[in-house]
Amino acid sequence: MQKTAVFGGGCFWCTEAVFQMLKGVSKVEPGYAGGAMENPSYERVSEGNTGHAEVIRVTYDPSVISYEDLLTVFFGSHDPTTPNRQGNDVGEQYRSVIFYNDDSEKKIADTIIDDVQKSLSDGSRVVTQVLPLDMFYPAESYHKDYFKTNKSAPYCQLIIEPKIAKVRKRFAELVNPSA
Repeated sequence: MQKTAVFGGGCFWCTEAVFQMLKGVSKVEPGYAGGAMENPSYERVSEGNTGHAEVIRVTYDPSVISYEDLLTVFFGSHDPTTPNRQGNDVGEQYRSVIFYNDDSEKKIADTIIDDVQKSLSDGSRVVTQVLPLDMFYPAESYHKDYFKTNKSAPYCQLIIEPKIAKVRKRFAELVNPSA
């Protein structure tokens, strides 16, 4: 039985590439969630005034990878302490956010956030939002598989490649060897 999870951790090109590597993940779709505008476009979301975040919808097999493991990779692959920012990407569309499907997912997310917060020794605070998933809007087709189809692009080489290398090393047991 497949389940879905929706996360926003900065640019969806990066998060898509990270989650596509994981065992038990069958599909990763970039999109938008969290705002009031219906059928938002990349251009509108990029303006930073729609309320939407760039997110990914991960379809996974919970008998292979747990929701907890997905969240562990989520927190280990972006900075959950910077409000509305990931690296050079700035704006509410790049915020750290978990959109939950039910109370069980919310409880797991809250518990993991507490654990991450306790592990921070520099005085920073986790700012990740935990919100109910209202609606997911798929991104335009040119965003899908962005890293896979644009590996030579400077953004992919400078930003996504190092992130993928970090995830491969840190979460080797969760990475699909053929990814």
